[in-house]
Amino acid sequence: MKKSINQSTLTFILNGISILALILMGLALFSNSHIRDLLNTANAERFDLTYNANRFMNGSAYLTNEVRAFASTGEQQHYDNYMMEVNEWKNRDIGVAKMQEIGITDEEQAMIDEMSALSNQLVPLEEEAMDTVKAGDKESAVAYVYGKEYNTAITKINSLKEQFLSALDTRTLARIDDLNFQAGFIRKTMLIMLIVIAFIQLIIMFVTNRRILRPVIKVRDQMGEISRGNLSADFALRSNSSEIGMLVESIHETKRELKKYIQDIDDKLAQMADGTMDLTIGDDYRGEFLPIQNAMRQILDSLNQALSQISLTADQVSTESVQMASDAEVLSSGTVRQAAAVEELSASIQDIYGQVDRTSKDADTARQHSVEAAKQLEICSQKMDDLTNAMNDISQASNQIGGIIKTIEDISFQTNILALNASVEAARAGEAGKGFAIVAGEVQNLANKSSVSAQDIAELIENSMKLVQFGSSLTEETTESISSVVSSAQESSTLIERIAESAMAQSHSLRQITQGMEQISEVVQTNASTAQESAKLARDLQNQAEGLKVSVHRFRLRR
Repeated sequence: MKKSINQSTLTFILNGISILALILMGLALFSNSHIRDLLNTANAERFDLTYNANRFMNGSAYLTNEVRAFASTGEQQHYDNYMMEVNEWKNRDIGVAKMQEIGITDEEQAMIDEMSALSNQLVPLEEEAMDTVKAGDKESAVAYVYGKEYNTAITKINSLKEQFLSALDTRTLARIDDLNFQAGFIRKTMLIMLIVIAFIQLIIMFVTNRRILRPVIKVRDQMGEISRGNLSADFALRSNSSEIGMLVESIHETKRELKKYIQDIDDKLAQMADGTMDLTIGDDYRGEFLPIQNAMRQILDSLNQALSQISLTADQVSTESVQMASDAEVLSSGTVRQAAAVEELSASIQDIYGQVDRTSKDADTARQHSVEAAKQLEICSQKMDDLTNAMNDISQASNQIGGIIKTIEDISFQTNILALNASVEAARAGEAGKGFAIVAGEVQNLANKSSVSAQDIAELIENSMKLVQFGSSLTEETTESISSVVSSAQESSTLIERIAESAMAQSHSLRQITQGMEQISEVVQTNASTAQESAKLARDLQNQAEGLKVSVHRFRLRR
């Protein structure tokens, strides 16, 4: 086998170099971050030192300006400002404290101490000048604060201020420049590390593509051919001592073994397909293929046993199928005759069901008409009751009219008596009573006519009362007859309703019987069809049993 460096070793070396470069890159990033923090701190300290130095110097200049303004103007506000700076604001002391807190050199501290000493030397002059102003002598005060001694001290202080600011700026700027140089160096180092990492990654990509990916792709394609059952596909890779090479050798060995097993299995199965079942399975399979060999051995044993049993069973099935076919023919014939009888019985029940259903419908219609007639008779009975009541009212009215006629007769009689009396009185009166006698005569005639009319009316009323009594008796007899008819109609309606209910119940029962017969007919038809199918299947089974015997006898079994 050809010697070759392992892909894992080569990948480990290249990845180790890449990881080392990445670690250096990380350290450079950490250093760059640290330098940036220091640079930001240095810039902040430079700003704070400059700010507090100006605060210290501006505090001294503020005192000088305020004392000079107070000496020149005498305004109390300048004095107050001076005292506020000295006692409360204290910008000079605060500025020095802040600078000391941030950090200053000994030389810078010496310049601060010298400026403080010079400033303290001016304090007696400033106090003397302010006291002189309060005393009212502003000229002397001006001479103090603008005199040679005061100006000399101010000049020295200003010179020291410039030196201090220059030294402070130089020192802080040098610190910032040094940090910027370090940051630039680190950035260059990071760039170099990036270039190195990129170069190493290119090498890794080249090696991975040439020595790993290409062989793996070819191995993948070859395994794909193997998975599709193509063991004769060309595989150009050759084995070597590397991991890929050993994988290639495993594929070649796998193909050789698979071809051997497939050829042996194909040969055995071809002989089995030709009917040769007395084969012998060897013991030359290995590994996971050993169960296949055992399975083939078991299959041959099982097939020999099964085919032997099938041969015996085929003989028995052939014999039994002949008898089954004969019995099935008899059963089919009887079932067909039974189906025909059930069909005729079902048709007769259908006719009876139709007649009973029509009778049920007619009984229901008669019940409805009987109920309607009973209702109409009840209405007639109510009307006859009303007629009887009306006849009674007419009879009572006739009786009342008879009393009225009696009253008329009495009035006519009294009128006649009055007319006679009037005639008598008119005769007594002589000539003066003639007119009254005429009137009395007319009244007597009217009374006579009223009496005659009352008698005629009495006769008419008497005849009417007789007719009314006759009508009342007829009405009562008619009412009794109608009541009897109503009672009979109600009984008839009850009987018809019972007949209708009975007819409907019979119709329902016949419907259930009809449905049952239909189900029986379906079952019988199914049985007939099944019996015929069974007879056909029995004949087919006989033929298949014969064919099965022929098919089994073609196998050469073990003895």
